[in-house]
Amino acid sequence: MGLLDGKVVMVTGGSRGQGRAHAVTSAREGADVIIIDTLDQISTVAYPMAKQEDFDETVRQVEALDRRIVAVVGDVRKQADLDHAVSEGLAQFGKIDALIANAGIFSLGPAHELSEEAWDDMIAVNLTGVWKSAKAVLPHMMERGSGSIVMTSSINGLEPGAQYVHYCASKFGVVGVMKTLALEYARHGIRVNSVHPGAILTPMTSWQGAWDMMSGKPAGTGTEADMLEAGYSFHALKGAGFLAPERIADAALWLNSELASAVTGISVPVDAGHLLQPGYNPDPVK
Repeated sequence: MGLLDGKVVMVTGGSRGQGRAHAVTSAREGADVIIIDTLDQISTVAYPMAKQEDFDETVRQVEALDRRIVAVVGDVRKQADLDHAVSEGLAQFGKIDALIANAGIFSLGPAHELSEEAWDDMIAVNLTGVWKSAKAVLPHMMERGSGSIVMTSSINGLEPGAQYVHYCASKFGVVGVMKTLALEYARHGIRVNSVHPGAILTPMTSWQGAWDMMSGKPAGTGTEADMLEAGYSFHALKGAGFLAPERIADAALWLNSELASAVTGISVPVDAGHLLQPGYNPDPVK
């Protein structure tokens, strides 16, 4: 028996990377799955975003586990798209037991050089999109008197990071949304929690800007190998470099399962001990 037998799980940003890991892990544990993701490239995002073939591969992997999946093209910035995904899921499966609000983007730049567009895109996807995703499922969960919502924040929802103030702002904001909704909807039997990934290897985290940032090399000179090597210093646990997205999916699985039936309003770091490490200044100014 799986931990999610008979359940239905909705995943935003579900076509690839961490979202695919959530969809496949949920299916492996017995759930039918709804995914929503956009096929549009956001102009302030430097790495390529999802394509149709990403959707198709997630569908293939879920169906290979003998589970059903509804795949919807849509943008978490648009409430109508999220409401449509919920309606499609309910039409196919009759219920939604859990939401994993996973969709997110990443970009880089000094705070004083960030464009308003980059700031607005980041907040719209990573923060407002999380609220809109919850808003789409809450009426159904309230009617049923139960539900679980897992919101993807970040280690940078618990600590700052230079060169991405907009990302940190969005991920710290997710914690505020999570805790408030956990309190507000506890009376309806709805649990709300957040997961906080450390360094995870996905298409969002492996591109030239991230290679340079993690390796500390001049712009345009870092490689993925440099970034992966730097991952061992980011984490504290032996052998833990960049983590597989399935490690985050495992945490969400626990939160969505009966094993966490009395758990709500908490932040769960999945960071291989990163937050345990003492800080240091890698670039002191004398």
